Amino acid sequence: LQGILRDFDNVALRAFFARYGVETKVERGGRVFPVSDDAEKVVQALTAFLDEKGVEVRSGITVEEILVENGQIKGVRGAGQKRYLAPSVIVCTGGSSYPATGSSGDGFRFARKLGHRVITPRPALVPLKTSKEWVKELQGLALKNVEASLWIGGKKKVTEFGEMLFTHFGVSGPIILTISRQAGEALRGGEQVELRINLKPALSSEQLDIRVQRDFQKYSNKQFKNALEDLLPQSLIPVMIRLSGINPEGVVHQISREERKRLVGLLHGLPVTITETLSIETAIVTAGGIDVKEINPKTMASKRVEGLYWAGEVVDVDGITGGYNLQAAFAMGHRAGRSASDSALSLV
Repeated sequence: LQGILRDFDNVALRAFFARYGVETKVERGGRVFPVSDDAEKVVQALTAFLDEKGVEVRSGITVEEILVENGQIKGVRGAGQKRYLAPSVIVCTGGSSYPATGSSGDGFRFARKLGHRVITPRPALVPLKTSKEWVKELQGLALKNVEASLWIGGKKKVTEFGEMLFTHFGVSGPIILTISRQAGEALRGGEQVELRINLKPALSSEQLDIRVQRDFQKYSNKQFKNALEDLLPQSLIPVMIRLSGINPEGVVHQISREERKRLVGLLHGLPVTITETLSIETAIVTAGGIDVKEINPKTMASKRVEGLYWAGEVVDVDGITGGYNLQAAFAMGHRAGRSASDSALSLV
């Protein structure tokens, strides 16, 4: 997709929306949003563009079949056998994520029927489940400026820094979504998957130990359960105490060096066993889709059917969280639209 992304990059996309009244802003992590934080403004901009170009939009019509004769696109068939004839068809039906929005996986069905190879759809950018009961106690707790490391089969594979969220079933948030694809692949392969959350990544082990000692000196005559308020969010304290194995009723100055080191280790590597991902219906993005080897990368045209084009999440392309998937979809759509138009006009 490199050529397509260069042709219609993030600068071009933001400029497009600005022309139709949607100014954008860049937030932490390079994520771009409408200044208004109103998704409806994006829809209005796209609708205005269609109106300007004189495009007729027919909504509420279910496409049942893509019509092909002798290897050439002829149009589509809707419900009730109604045919819509056209020399070019672009399929941008999305993946299988969020089916309520219309992404029911129909594009994959069309592709298989037309002889395309479909890489098995699976969830990407998806929250992760855990068997750890203590996670439920932290439901709703959001953590900022933490690190999450993904361990597969006892080996660290990747570390992400940023924000995460504890839920009633496990963990979510930007850094969790980023590593979820790799976690899901490992789980489907039968491997053991664990997250280790570094709650204080800005401090080395030695620096964190000094920080804990300072707090322990400050609260030396208090019970351990009342000595962590400067270090941790309130809801996390009971969990960390339990996992540390240190007596919550014990006086701080009686905590041994070994116990303190154990707490420091926990602060730098809170272990969360991952058992599965949420379903593909809840994933932000679908991995898998039309094999890119069967698509012309210069035009997004099918190599199997003349006049057929693919764009967006229906194609086997997915990236990390942060707008990359949206940018790829817009860029593919931009190229597919131009190519389909050029092809159709050449037949006039």
